[in-house]
Amino acid sequence: MDRYLVFGHPVRHSKSPFIHTLFARQTQQELEYGLAEPAVDEFAQALRTFFDQGGKGCNVTVPFKEQAFTLVDCLSPRAKRAGAVNTIKLTDDGVLLGDNTDGAGLVADLKSHGVTLADSRILLLGAGGAARGALAPLLAELPSELVIANRTHTKAQQLAAEFHDLGPVIAQTYEQLAGSFDLVINSTSASLQGELPPLAPALIHSDIAIYDMMYGASDTAFISWAKQHGARQTMDGLGMLVEQAAEAFTVWRGIRPGTKQVLRELKRNLGVI
Repeated sequence: MDRYLVFGHPVRHSKSPFIHTLFARQTQQELEYGLAEPAVDEFAQALRTFFDQGGKGCNVTVPFKEQAFTLVDCLSPRAKRAGAVNTIKLTDDGVLLGDNTDGAGLVADLKSHGVTLADSRILLLGAGGAARGALAPLLAELPSELVIANRTHTKAQQLAAEFHDLGPVIAQTYEQLAGSFDLVINSTSASLQGELPPLAPALIHSDIAIYDMMYGASDTAFISWAKQHGARQTMDGLGMLVEQAAEAFTVWRGIRPGTKQVLRELKRNLGVI
């Protein structure tokens, strides 16, 4: 039976085995999917061993995405742009192909919620790996402007300069943010600590769409804050998790699973519904 894994540290909390088991059942694919939590300095060896022992593909999560980028034989265009790999496939030719499905998963989830990206003004909070993975797919949707804000402004500037050839992307400090945004995406991990990015409440209005890449059994700190200040449409990253997994499954198996029922099952598993 074909074997797949998710590598991370820590990774025991991962819902990827749950999601991919449901995908396999839905598409009648025979595979098994497990967890691997090597020490931070042992990832490269663990990855090699997995594929040497017949592994077919894997997902890669924190903190190994940038390291995986350097360990594969070739990269997809979106992985090159992201500078990180979250999906690896062993091709029929024995080549390790590195891909990044995070941004595609984000865009798919936004669209599933009816969010219009074309001609919209988007604010992206954070300039780390999650933001980097999201930028090219977001810009491909032709927004009118994409603004990056980050606590360390120079990181936002560097990111904007790197992706400027793909569309109208600029960097601003939190203090410089002004005007009306159609969509705010929080790519920072602040919600994991119950903290908030330093965003002015005046930027939130009733017609804005709020997206937090983090998720939990209840509203994240950022979503709770946005609701308190009048946002009516709020979304967490659970749908993105399922959509990026579906994209990875498609890379591996050549068949795209449906996501709606799997997302419902995942919410039940988490106690969200």
